[in-house]
Amino acid sequence: MEGELYSIGKVGEICKITKKALRYYDKMGILSPDKVADESGYRYYSKRNLLAVPVIKYYKQSGFKLEEMKDFLKGTTYDFFDKSFRKKISELKDLDKEINLKIRSVKDWHDLIVEAQMVIENNVCDVAIKYIDNRTLTFLDQDFEYHYMDSIINIEFNNYIDSIDNAITGPVIICFPSFEDKINGKCNKIRIMQETILKIKEELSVEFGGWMVATCYHIGGHETINETYKKIQDWTKSHGYICCEESYERYVTDYWTTENVDKFVTEILIKVKRKK
Repeated sequence: MEGELYSIGKVGEICKITKKALRYYDKMGILSPDKVADESGYRYYSKRNLLAVPVIKYYKQSGFKLEEMKDFLKGTTYDFFDKSFRKKISELKDLDKEINLKIRSVKDWHDLIVEAQMVIENNVCDVAIKYIDNRTLTFLDQDFEYHYMDSIINIEFNNYIDSIDNAITGPVIICFPSFEDKINGKCNKIRIMQETILKIKEELSVEFGGWMVATCYHIGGHETINETYKKIQDWTKSHGYICCEESYERYVTDYWTTENVDKFVTEILIKVKRKK
């Protein structure tokens, strides 16, 4: 009935909303009862007010805060609606980018953890030949002093990423100009590389992949990684391959993920070609 009033409990029951929310709406000036009993303080709502609840729910669903709804609910111009809705669309698009960035970051890190688990559980330490898909990475050339932790959790590189307004994801990859110099303790220059989430300018990027490599996982600390390099060298010689000078270390799990160096997983990649 048009003149019928509904108690706050009945409104909650009909509209599937809590009394606490209705009281808060009243406090915020969003939805006030039509009548408040003098003695009991009970709140009563008309059918017209009742119908405001689905509208409020839809505004909330659309991302509007209670403060932003006030003018909409009181009635305003289409021009005001237009400007307000355009602003909200822009805000939500920015929020969508931020959420997608976070999802991508977590997913890529999770993928590395799963990869490391599979490598360790199955003791995958055999040398293999495989093709590396081409991808675009950002990079920074640096000095190298065999301090792996400083190179992998790299403050200078992270500051650089901040300076170009980007975000990184996936494994850290380090390129060593000469793997023989590297394993002999003579390497003093490296190129640290990682994938960016946002588009990167061409002059700030480098192509990685598009070639065949001899690859082998190394399980454990980086101090013993030369053993895996030696394994790759011996395998390639006995299988008719020639190793190129550059090598890459792809850090699947490392200091970013665990303090237990025995659980570190590093993939070593060396470009190869067949002996003629």
